[in-house]
Amino acid sequence: MSIPLDSPALALRAALHAALTNDAALTALLGGPRIHDVPPAEADFPFVALGEAVVADWSTATEAGTEHGLTLHVFSRSGGRAEAYAIAEAVAQALHDAPLALSGHRLANLRATTAEVRRESDGRTFHALVRFRAVTEPL
Repeated sequence: MSIPLDSPALALRAALHAALTNDAALTALLGGPRIHDVPPAEADFPFVALGEAVVADWSTATEAGTEHGLTLHVFSRSGGRAEAYAIAEAVAQALHDAPLALSGHRLANLRATTAEVRRESDGRTFHALVRFRAVTEPL
């Protein structure tokens, strides 16, 4: 299955990236606009990566729509969980109910649903997973 260039998933991903990159509170916590679709091999910590998306049809009998389950990842090496929690909260604050403009689509809603922080197997990296649910409609 190929993803069309006017995909609501790609439009939402671009809008998320733009919103996070332009959020002053988040970029202050990150030490700059360290928001990556695909993190570079030698990314500076901390950073946020746009992660997985589960996309499903959310159409009704009369209206087209798409439901998105999104995961954003926060990576920190500050020596504890506090930085990862703070950045995860800033990501949630920046996006929860944000009125994002999507190319070719309308964002009906965007809600932060869960967040968790775990220590990675290297013992020094903390990884937060911030999950969202969104619904989009074609214009």
